[in-house]
Amino acid sequence: MADSNEMTINLVVLGRTQTGKSAAGNSLLGSSDFESHRSPSSVTTCCSLGHSCRISGIIRRNGCELALRIRVLDTPSYPHSALSKEQVRDTVSSALAHHFGEEGLHLALLVLRADLPLCPDESDHAIQFLQELLGPTWKDFTAVLLTHADKAEEAGFSEEAYLHSASSTLLSLLSSVQHKYIFLHNQKSIIKEGRATVLRKLLNFIRQNNYRVLLLKHSKE
Repeated sequence: MADSNEMTINLVVLGRTQTGKSAAGNSLLGSSDFESHRSPSSVTTCCSLGHSCRISGIIRRNGCELALRIRVLDTPSYPHSALSKEQVRDTVSSALAHHFGEEGLHLALLVLRADLPLCPDESDHAIQFLQELLGPTWKDFTAVLLTHADKAEEAGFSEEAYLHSASSTLLSLLSSVQHKYIFLHNQKSIIKEGRATVLRKLLNFIRQNNYRVLLLKHSKE
C-alpha cells in the first residue's frame, strides 16, 4: 500500500503460447503495455511489468473507498518456441523476486483458452511449473483465467453449461485452486464496467485468502 487510501495488488500472468496471456494483462491494466498479436512463434521472450493508473469505485475497506492500483508481470510462455523450460522458469523466478520480492505476490493467474480442451499433459505441466515457481502453497495463490470465452458463447455455451461440459482435467484443476476462475471475453472491451467486474472478482479471491501475499526469493539464493 502506498498510503492508507490506496491499495496495490501484484499479479503475474502465466500460460502457454497464444492463450491470450499478454492481452489479459493489458485488459487488467486498462492499457496496451504488453505486446500481443497472433504469431507462429511465442511473442513474449522476457518478463515485463505493467502498471495501471489509480482506479476508483472498486474497493472499500472499513467503510472507506480505496484507490486501487494494479501491477501485472507478463511472462514468457511455457512451453516456449525458443526458450527451454529451465530458461523460462529461471527468467520468471528472477523477475518475481525482483519486482515483488519485498511486497509479495497476491495472485498468479494461469491463463487457459476456454475454446480449447485442456489435456491432462498440459495440466500436469502447468501444475508442475506453478509448483516450481510458487512452492507448496501455490494453490492458495493461483487463479485461472479462461480467455476467448466469447468463442465458447458463440458455440452456445453459457458459463454454467461450459463448466457442466468441461473435461475432468479442467474441473480437477479448478477444484485444486478452490474454484478461483474468471471468464474473459477477447472480443469485448473490458476497459470500463466489465473490467471493474473482473477486478472485483480478483479482489474477492484476495480477500478470501485474507489478503495474504506470497513472499518470493531468488531460486538460487
